[in-house]
Amino acid sequence: MSRIRRMMIAATVSMLAIGAHAANAEDKLKVAFIPGIASDPFFLAMEKGARAAADKLGVELVWQGSASEYSPQSQMPFVDAALADDIDALILVPTDPDSLQPAVVRAEAAGIPVITVDTTVTDQAYLTSHITGDNVDGGRQAARTLAGQIGGEGKVFIMSGSPGATTNTLREQGFREELAANFPKIEIVGREYANSQPATATSAVNTVFLNHPDLAGIFAIDGTSGTGTIAALRNSNAVGKVKLVGYDAYKAQVDALQEGVFTALVAQQPAKEAELALEYAKAKVTGEGADKIEKSVVMPNVVMTRENFAETGSSMYSE
Repeated sequence: MSRIRRMMIAATVSMLAIGAHAANAEDKLKVAFIPGIASDPFFLAMEKGARAAADKLGVELVWQGSASEYSPQSQMPFVDAALADDIDALILVPTDPDSLQPAVVRAEAAGIPVITVDTTVTDQAYLTSHITGDNVDGGRQAARTLAGQIGGEGKVFIMSGSPGATTNTLREQGFREELAANFPKIEIVGREYANSQPATATSAVNTVFLNHPDLAGIFAIDGTSGTGTIAALRNSNAVGKVKLVGYDAYKAQVDALQEGVFTALVAQQPAKEAELALEYAKAKVTGEGADKIEKSVVMPNVVMTRENFAETGSSMYSE
């Protein structure tokens, strides 16, 4: 039980009963924010937004996560440390919906509000909110864009991130559904997982090139998969020949788009997702603005190309 929560219980039992909390003006709310993998550029952009929001809101932010691996095994020690700390709220990017469910149960038992960002857990009943991009629609947009770039026919490959990430599975779902429904002449020749390791993606794409020299396009489902795929395209002298639609739009991806390596990017808003999560965490704990919290928030995506970059780039990509 956090110090702020103990103070609020001592101050008023009735406020606790309705879930409203009042913090001492001299104490900051302490919010733990645990990303999927701290070193990934997508989560670095999210961290930037979280820190800016924490400063604006007067919240003490504890940002911590694995620097090397996107997995439940690497994430759980940071979750355990957060729940053992004197925190008032937990913001979590679950690396697996089932494996991280017990952490939410533990937080509930301790009376700690939980907000999931980007990915989520299987049972969302206790969550204050889940904030994410429209991943199924993003996959559909990627499919339509790639289909247009390869002329509506040919072989394509899916370079995914992690089998446990709900965002990845939803993007793949949308991609497959769109192609099956509207582009029968496009064949998906396979899918592999990078698990946040660019070198793994590079190796997988190199193998696909060997097995399918007539490959027409690739959908890289997350930023790390895209980074590894870029290396494979360069190594095989396939830049421009094989169309590459990626997900996320931080600076390295945008630079590659402008160079013509990526032919399109489905852009998310990680910094804004983090900012809203911090706002909701504070509102939930203090009760101020709690009526404005939405249980589920889906932020729109934008397909970014070199042709429309003047309209989309300035407002959508993350430094």
